[in-house]
Amino acid sequence: MDTLKIGDKLYNVEQDGFNDFARYSFSEVVRLTETLAVLKNGVRLINRPKQSYIMEDVGYSVSRNKGSHWHIVSLKAIRNAQIENEKIKVHDWFESKQFTFKEKQYIYNLFKVDETQ
Repeated sequence: MDTLKIGDKLYNVEQDGFNDFARYSFSEVVRLTETLAVLKNGVRLINRPKQSYIMEDVGYSVSRNKGSHWHIVSLKAIRNAQIENEKIKVHDWFESKQFTFKEKQYIYNLFKVDETQ
């Protein structure tokens, strides 16, 4: 478990309750102090790795909010963020869309065909 260096890329995942989507934030270490790593988005992390169990094995606690951890970016995290962002996009589209009766009928028929197969 290493301390962070300038240029390290990290991510955080937040969620408002169990029914909310996982919202990923990505940033990069731009400055180091004796005890902190400052990210491009202004978040200050305690530059001491610790076991996390949240998303990855190792996390870095947010200064003054030890319950929030950032993790080193992995391919798995990038892929999970892409999947979650697509879910959010679909959800938001359906929430903002006002369907005409013809569109509702079309969607209904698509589901009806799926059910018979």
